[in-house]
Amino acid sequence: MSVQRTTEERVAVVTGGSRGIGKAIVRALAGDGWQVFFCSRSAESVDAALEELGGSTDGGSPQDGPRVRGRAVDVRDEGAVDAFVAWVLEEAGRIDCLVNNAGLGRFGSIDELSGVEWREVIETNLSGAFYCIRAAAPAMRRQGSGWILNIASLAGKNPFAGGAAYNASKFGMVGMSEAAMLDLRHDGVRVTAILPGSVDTDFHSRKERQWMLHPDDVARTVLDLLAYPARALPSQVEIRPSQPPRK
Repeated sequence: MSVQRTTEERVAVVTGGSRGIGKAIVRALAGDGWQVFFCSRSAESVDAALEELGGSTDGGSPQDGPRVRGRAVDVRDEGAVDAFVAWVLEEAGRIDCLVNNAGLGRFGSIDELSGVEWREVIETNLSGAFYCIRAAAPAMRRQGSGWILNIASLAGKNPFAGGAAYNASKFGMVGMSEAAMLDLRHDGVRVTAILPGSVDTDFHSRKERQWMLHPDDVARTVLDLLAYPARALPSQVEIRPSQPPRK
């Protein structure tokens, strides 16, 4: 049976946590009393996010209150992912929540996408999430509790022209999430795919974005899910802008 952890014990891992949706999730979790470990591909972006969020790459005792710590990790590198998760477990002793948020998009007609672009998207958005789940799930199983939240997209159900690589990665993430949920649920580990619509991030141009979701909206969904009773498992959550432009 899943065990509700106290504030001091709750430990979260967030990938792609230095900007956009990931940074909003890190901030929300820390504000809710979690110890948060995040990663991003760029050391510079990790340092900038840590400065903004008031965290560090150094240790600290749980009595210091909520901590935010980060490291540069390329989730396409399974060895780097394994080392990152091992570091978290060494420092905190457990992982109660894994948020697979790291992602990118390369867009264009399928006959114009390069192999390099295809692999970059698939290996970051899909393989990276797989590496993280595979690394963290054994610890969650040993604990008898944990929650894995995969930030997918409505593009994981709705293909669009120019989205071959991105659609494939997000369709794959949704399918992987469902399979992982079935694999892990009887060990007290819950898995949910969160499918946001258009979010006001670096993916979009600056003009006319007021109608879009905000990263904080996705972060709020993460907190709401983590507050669910142990008997409940929303395996997919779709989040749409309430008033998108009329077509």
